[in-house]
Amino acid sequence: MKRSELKPKIANAVITAAGYGTRMGFDKLFTPLGESGIPLLAVTLRAFENCALIRGVVVVTRSERIADTNAIRKAYGLSKITHILTGGETRSESVQTGLYALAADTDIAVIHDGARPLVTPKLIANVILDASVHGAAIAAIPVSDTVKHVMNGSVKRTVPRKTLYRAQTPQAFEPGLIKAALHSASENDTALTDDAEAAEILGFPVKITEGERANIKITYPEDLIFAEAYLERLGNAR
Repeated sequence: MKRSELKPKIANAVITAAGYGTRMGFDKLFTPLGESGIPLLAVTLRAFENCALIRGVVVVTRSERIADTNAIRKAYGLSKITHILTGGETRSESVQTGLYALAADTDIAVIHDGARPLVTPKLIANVILDASVHGAAIAAIPVSDTVKHVMNGSVKRTVPRKTLYRAQTPQAFEPGLIKAALHSASENDTALTDDAEAAEILGFPVKITEGERANIKITYPEDLIFAEAYLERLGNAR
């Protein structure tokens, strides 16, 4: 069945915005982008506001940023935000806090990094529709670089890249599935690199939705330069 033929389910999102930006040296989520001066987090939230399949958004941030996040909500007319909550010590704790704040009738829970402002409403919708069929779906793109397995500073082997993908967010799940998976990972002190890994560990298959090359996570100063240039080329409109 084509995505266009699917009946949309009720989808709500958790946006994680509780990090400290330690690798950037400053709080990247509230950094103004380009000439418009729109905060990075506002750009991310605007994509979810403009996605027709998203009904509500929960933002999980640091306690000292609650007021700033609420100011962004008001300034940019982000009417889909239902909660702005304080996150936990880890990303997984923050995600779980957000998940339990979603409406009880949520069919699909979408999780997205606040630091990925170049996500598009189309990609969000595609991940939701794939999760509606498969129970779990993540945005990902094929690896284009040659990948080396390195130990002690030396190459041990070249890893075939044909089956390798770079995971992105958004990632979308049936709520019961991801809640159970993250709870299990927490109980077993399992370190996770993304939310889908928790589902994979329990044996749940995760569908790959074709991601977008521009959908980078802002991690280093040069990423901000790219994001600003990209948004200015689009005229800040999505």
